[in-house]
Amino acid sequence: MAGPDYSQVAGNENEAAVTESFPSSFHKDGGGHDDDGKTLGRSIPIPRMFRSYQCRRRMTFGAIGAVFILAGTLASYEIGKQNGHVGVQQSLAGGAGSFMGTSESEIVATAASEGIIICAKNLLVPKTVPCILSPPLRICHLRSVKLVVVVVVAAAVPAGEHHYVPNNISSSSQYKDSDNASDDPARVEKNNDEASATVASSSPSSSPMPVPGRRNFMAYQAANQRSLTQSTRSRVMIFASITVLYTAFLYRRGGAGSFMGTSESEIVATAASAQSSGASASGRQLAISTWNIAAINNNPFEYWITIDDNPGYEKLMVDVEKFLEDPGDYDVPVEQVFTNEMFASLDAKMTGVGWESVKSYWEDDFKNRKIISEFMKDGLLGSKRLASMPDRVTNTINVAGSSEPVCRPTVINMYEGDLGTMDGWYAAWEEFMFDAALPVSQKDGTVAELVPYQMLLPIKKSKYPDITEEEEAVSIPLQTMCGAIFDAILVHMMNTVSKPDEWQPLKRTMVESLNKKKVPNTLRILETTYGKNDILCLQEVSGALVQEAKSRELGNLYHIVAPQDMDSVRDQNSVILLSKTTFPNGPTAEVTSVVEAAFPEGVDVPVSKGDILAITATDAKNVKYVIASFHGDTNGLATIPVLDAIIKAVNSDPNLAGHRLIFGLDANTYEKGKPGKTQDVMEFGRHYQQYELSSCWGDMPDAGNYTTYNARTYLQPQLNKACKQMDKREKGDVNPKDFILFGKKDFEIVHTWKDNTGEKKYIEDMAFPTLKFPSDHGILSTIINPKA
Repeated sequence: MAGPDYSQVAGNENEAAVTESFPSSFHKDGGGHDDDGKTLGRSIPIPRMFRSYQCRRRMTFGAIGAVFILAGTLASYEIGKQNGHVGVQQSLAGGAGSFMGTSESEIVATAASEGIIICAKNLLVPKTVPCILSPPLRICHLRSVKLVVVVVVAAAVPAGEHHYVPNNISSSSQYKDSDNASDDPARVEKNNDEASATVASSSPSSSPMPVPGRRNFMAYQAANQRSLTQSTRSRVMIFASITVLYTAFLYRRGGAGSFMGTSESEIVATAASAQSSGASASGRQLAISTWNIAAINNNPFEYWITIDDNPGYEKLMVDVEKFLEDPGDYDVPVEQVFTNEMFASLDAKMTGVGWESVKSYWEDDFKNRKIISEFMKDGLLGSKRLASMPDRVTNTINVAGSSEPVCRPTVINMYEGDLGTMDGWYAAWEEFMFDAALPVSQKDGTVAELVPYQMLLPIKKSKYPDITEEEEAVSIPLQTMCGAIFDAILVHMMNTVSKPDEWQPLKRTMVESLNKKKVPNTLRILETTYGKNDILCLQEVSGALVQEAKSRELGNLYHIVAPQDMDSVRDQNSVILLSKTTFPNGPTAEVTSVVEAAFPEGVDVPVSKGDILAITATDAKNVKYVIASFHGDTNGLATIPVLDAIIKAVNSDPNLAGHRLIFGLDANTYEKGKPGKTQDVMEFGRHYQQYELSSCWGDMPDAGNYTTYNARTYLQPQLNKACKQMDKREKGDVNPKDFILFGKKDFEIVHTWKDNTGEKKYIEDMAFPTLKFPSDHGILSTIINPKA
């Protein structure tokens, strides 16, 4: 058995081929033996190949190249991070994808198939480097460092001049010259001399063809007469040029910072979202989001919010908390705040419009109550809704023909007038309630001129059993008086714990961000962060937001579908947005009535008009869907009955046969539900599984994966729901409430994420809304792939 030709080791064009030509083991002295145990001649160990001057020099330049490329990556990372670019969209879209997630051998094979150019004076440069500047190839991921490894290794491998490394990297016999093998050093020197003479005699017009499988150092030195200094300078300049181009490329693509220091889940989330529209258009993916945008939060003080740059907010809210929890000497009789003169004026107004006088209630009861312990914190008064009902109806009134609502003069809405004095406040309050007629849209589409007192509704004992029959008979004037006392106490309290020129400017700042800019901020997030989604399911949407959305960029991107029978009184509606790219023909039909007709007979499902929207639609690939958006009641008790009705409608209506279900909802489920009182999230998970449905959270939800983190303050009508600053986490609404449901046999999850910043990030243990994020529900999003 002929031994391998060790004289070729240093110059073999393919290390893999040389490695395979070695015997399986060697003696300590370098000698080896074949498979039959016969001792072979003295061999050169593999590490010796790295001892040659040429290999060391190539390894040095390979290392320099790696440093340059990594430096370019880091520079691009910093530049991209400072400029806020996002290069993640291209990270998974080809290009470097041929190197990402593959084994080193696969990378080598791929690099070889692309071709590694052997430039002038044997400088090895990946063929892909010029291609980096073209869109099809984007090396934006840290895993592309594997490519750098390939370059470094390749630079250390001796190579012929001005040739490509062969694509068929193998150990075929054409690269072996076993018949000419010899251990004789003289033979090796002779071979080198012959090869040198061959090179010297070659014409300039012809390229020397190196002997396959061996390195001719004499020929190499004869053809390379430049000094080491000049050669080094050329290589450094080439590497520097490549680095500049590579850095420029990464900067244009958003910087490696989009990936370095970023969690893989965030990368996948952003990449999936960015590519979702194109993917779904080809029938491969759908990007879906659901968001309760909480349309009726007109009180800027209702919830504890996060304001990082204003410590005055936290101090004010803590002082209000202390005032209500431990008032001490501030717990004065009502008549010291809402005076007898104020009541006399109010009673005259009420009797003047034909209402019965409630003077006896004032004289015998309310004027003598303590403002905190016996009025604000009276649980029975709260269960009768005598203070909260008038606030609900008249707090903020949307008027026809104007985008600006009209607000009752009080602390807990967007009222802009001066509340610095009690007399000034009451004069404005009385004028609002009894003098100014407002154009208000009616259910039939007409506009009626109404004075706010005409909007008040009677409180029925059948619905609120704690109210007495005598109180029910005079519930409208009685609630008007209680509403006035309530507002008077709020104004008095604010001017006691703070100064008017301190708390009122703070309120105006909060109103500007949380209320007046609520619609623009909501639309901004939908347009800039989720404008490439295929489906958006929204809940608690106001009519004003729907109209403004249609006139903005969202109207160009989406079919904006609102219920045919919108709720103009509560102004809380479920809405669906369909991408015009994915669903070019928009909705096919609204089937909300079909769902509502599927409710079980005789069962009172706590659903209000506008809570459910169900439609059908067909995408660009002719796939049919039933898409639903739903806002559950506060306790979540309507969620399971509504799901049952949707499934029943889809299964029983022949027009809905063959449709795939997509259901985005605020389920109002709770981490720890109470049977018959609040819907437990795990019970809901077990229920939807019965219908072969899955969710964006998987087949079963995680009870600790919250999508809400809000807690009511003491500046709102229902003090029984107020939370102290230190109890926001324990007693607040921190629950897993939002879901996206779909058929388990129809789709599989690619990625799911939640967002309470508007930037596809969710900050745990942060109370929201914030001045930048306008809702008390996080945005829930998922990417799903259709199953075959």
